[in-house]
Order: sequence, then C-alpha cells, then structure tokens
Amino acid sequence: MNVYFAEAESRRCIPEFVNAAYKVQMEATNTCGDHGEMEYCQQTTAGASSRSCETCKPGQFSSYYLTDRHYEHNEITWWQSETMKEGIQYPNQVNLTLHLGKSYDITYVRIMFYSPRPQSFAIYRRASENSEWEPYQYFSASCRETYGVQEQRGAELGAETRALCTSEYSDISPLSGGNVVFSTLEGRPSAYTFDSSPELQRCPLHSHSGSPGDLYNLTPDTMSWLGTLNEWVTATDLRISLDRLNTFGDEIFGDSQVLQSYWYAIADVAVGARCTCNGHASICDLQQLADGTEIRACRCEHNTGGRSCEKCLDFYNDAPWGRASPNNVYECKACNCNGFSNKCFFDKSLYEHTGHGGHCIDCAENRDGPNCERCRENFFQATGDICSPCNCDPTGSRSLQCNAEGKCQCKPGVTGDKCDSCAANHYEFTSLGCKPCECSDAGSYGNTPQCDPVTGVCMCKQNVEGRRCRECKPGFFNMDLENEFGCTPCFCFGHSSQCSSAPKYQAHELSAHFIRDAEKWSAETDRRAPATLKFNANTQNIGQYWEGAKY
Repeated sequence: MNVYFAEAESRRCIPEFVNAAYKVQMEATNTCGDHGEMEYCQQTTAGASSRSCETCKPGQFSSYYLTDRHYEHNEITWWQSETMKEGIQYPNQVNLTLHLGKSYDITYVRIMFYSPRPQSFAIYRRASENSEWEPYQYFSASCRETYGVQEQRGAELGAETRALCTSEYSDISPLSGGNVVFSTLEGRPSAYTFDSSPELQRCPLHSHSGSPGDLYNLTPDTMSWLGTLNEWVTATDLRISLDRLNTFGDEIFGDSQVLQSYWYAIADVAVGARCTCNGHASICDLQQLADGTEIRACRCEHNTGGRSCEKCLDFYNDAPWGRASPNNVYECKACNCNGFSNKCFFDKSLYEHTGHGGHCIDCAENRDGPNCERCRENFFQATGDICSPCNCDPTGSRSLQCNAEGKCQCKPGVTGDKCDSCAANHYEFTSLGCKPCECSDAGSYGNTPQCDPVTGVCMCKQNVEGRRCRECKPGFFNMDLENEFGCTPCFCFGHSSQCSSAPKYQAHELSAHFIRDAEKWSAETDRRAPATLKFNANTQNIGQYWEGAKY
C-alpha cells in the first residue's frame, strides 16, 4: 500500500489482509492420545448399531493440525479430543486458545469441524495481552440454559458490543465437514454508519485486493466486512470453548462404544484479519529485538511508534495521536523546542489553550517552558540565548529569581546586585535583612552615617562618642552638623570639664579696640574680688594686675 500520493500528502496505511491463525499452533486443554493410546469410534449413520473403532496415538491429533489448512500431503488433518467415555461432556469443557502474538482487527473466525458441530460452544477474545477474556459469540441450541442469554442474531443499538447467541450451527448434521463462520460486524447496526458510531469507533480500510478464493470462498456478505477496522474487532488472543457435545440421545444407556463415538474434532481454524496498525502502517512483519527474540510489529509511518503504531514517537507530540481515517491521517507532528530539547510529551491542557500540545522536557542550556522558550527558574537571559544563574544570596534575597538584568530583590537593609551585603548605615546580615545603624548625621564622621557591618557601632567625629554618635565627649558641647569636629570645647576657664548648651541663649560678638583706655571693661579675681585693669597704649590692650602678677 502507498503511504504518500504524488503530492506528498500523507494517506492512511492499510496492512495486508491475512489468515492470522495460519500455522500458529493453538493450545488445547485436551487431546486424544496425550495420555496414552485410547480407543475412539466413528459415527456412521444416525441410529446405526455398528460403529468402526480405532486407537488414537500420542501426537496423532496434535493441535498443530488446527491451523495447517490440512492441505499438506493431500491429506485431511485434524485435532481431536478424548471421548465422552473419558468425561468430555458438559459441564466439562475443552478450550482451544490461539495467541496471535499481536493485536489484529478480526473480520471473521471460520471453524471447519471434522466431528459433528457441538450443541454448544463459544468464541472468546482478549482485546490486549493483559486484559480479561470476554465473550465474542455464543453458538447453542440451549442459549439460556448453557450461557444464561437469550437467542439473538442481531444486536441492538446501545448494546452492539455484547456477545450474541445463535442456534444456527447447533444441529448434529452433518456428521463431518460442517462449517461455522462468525463475522465480527454482521448483525451490528452501526456497521453501516461507522463514522458516527460511538460504540464501534470504526475507521474503514480499503477492500481486500486478492481473490475471494484465497479466503475459503467466503460469501459476498462476509467479504463486505473485510475492509473494516474498529475496537470491537481488535484482539490479541482468541479462544474456542467447546462446552456441550451433540448426540443422538443414546449415551444415556452407557454403552462403551456409544460413549466412545462422541468427541470433538476440528479440521481447520482460520482467522481473517488485518494486523492492527491503526492506519499508520502497511507492513506488519516479524522484527528482531535487541535480545534476539522476534515479535510481530507494524512498520509505522506518520511519525508513530509502538507495535501497533498506537502512539506518537517521542519528539512528535505536538498534536494528539489518532487512528488514521479517510478524512484525517492524524500524522504526529514534531514538537517545537527551539533546538534545546529532543524530548516532549503531549499536554492536553496546553493543546486546548494554544493549539499546540508539545510540552518539551529536559531542556538544555538551563532553559524551561513548554517550548524551552525561557530561562529556567533562578536563571536569567544575559546575552543571546545564554541563560546565566542569578546566584542571589539566599540569606539576603527575597527570592532566588533575579530580574532581566540579573539583579536580585533584596530584603530590608540589604544591598548589592546579589543581595550579599548590608547597605550603608546598616549592620548584622541575617535572614531577616540588615538592621539600621541609626547613626546621628551631625555626629557621624564626614556627616555620612556609617557603622561597623558586624557590631553596628557608628563611626563618630573627633569630639563625639556613643554607639550612635549622639553624645559629645566630656568637655565638649553643642553637637552641630556644620562642625567638622562635631562638638565645641567647653570654655569654663579651667574650672569645669562639663558643660552644655544654655537654652534661650545665643552667641553674640563683642569687640573692643582699646585705643585710649580700657573702654569700660572690668575684671575680678578668682575669688570674685575687683581687680585693677591697666591700659597699654603701645600694644593697645588691657591687662589685669593682681598682687603684682599679670594674667
């Protein structure tokens, strides 16, 4: 089958229609001869008193003959069970299990009996290798008694995936060569309206291109189902459960030869199917694994993968996976990771919001985002596409994430692009930030408040002291911002080292030239006694004389 047309437009792929059971050995829970030689008898004509009896030997009726099409060596081959004499009768059953080795989309199951067809038997399937067995179809002349269901040849809307039961193939005649054909879609109303069927979820395929004779001369009605695909028909394993033998009723007498004439025998089992590739592969073959084992798998197209092309490849998850149909191939689309990743997953929420569901993972170069379109957390885009670490100090930063310039958000009292030190006039770098030093502007050295970043002790002017530089040293007063030394020395004439600014007083300048005399200046001794002042015309100043000493 072609995958692409001339315009290079993707098209649905269709695997070859095959007999999926051919030469796949079935497992049988009972086979005549497996427990040593035993006698069995042939049914001749109804009511005949004489029967031809033979002995079955080990390997003579192997379950291999169930799927060999019995045309080898121009001889009919068949599998056969033990007889009713060995207890092969209801409620005991014989199971024949077919492991297809992979999921197939089953169109029909055809069984050719060598013995009379059973009075009751059923076909079961498993949708996957790990799922439970579920009934596919019942065949019985006693549907309610044997299987607890009523006879029904057609399904009803709303219950189309329920196993039906029919008595069509439950007559004892013919005694050999009777066929049973189960078509998976026959009798299902939605088989005619696949595109709108929520139950069968059908995706039609092209019709079979081979000769009908290659498929056991199936009727046109049966052939009409060969080109269909839906979940109802998907199976990895099939089981034929033989539950109740057909008899003439003469077994009630317990005659040994009569009991030995009733057994199950099947000449051939064929399963018409296509390998399940969900419309994304036209070839399904054996493929070798790394350990040397072989499995059957689809050669997937449309950027899909898996044994049944049931998923998108790792880097092709920008759109949801879907089974290919005539109107939509559902080709898996590559994710957009801007060259920083080759891995992504399908993000349904992202797809619903943006129309693109590819969510990139493991972005390189410290990038993040659904498309690796931004720097990852705690990184910033420094130059070009390069993402550099913020390196924010975890102690001094409000967040480890920096801004577009690489600068961090600092806690109170902290500074620096990375928030790694206390700001001016702050100290004690902790997880709460830095404490303010609260240094006095007037008392701080250079009128710039600053303190030791560890102890918080302020750096004071020459005549200032205290942790916050708020006090004048002894012998100094009047702290002033304009005073480069901070405080003014006390002028107590040696009588005190302590002073303070006098409230409600202000500095007032007095001047004298002493040109002619003392100009009304007076003086007193340290004992507050009046002292004599003498004017010196040469030096134009005055001086105090006390007991012959000059001050």
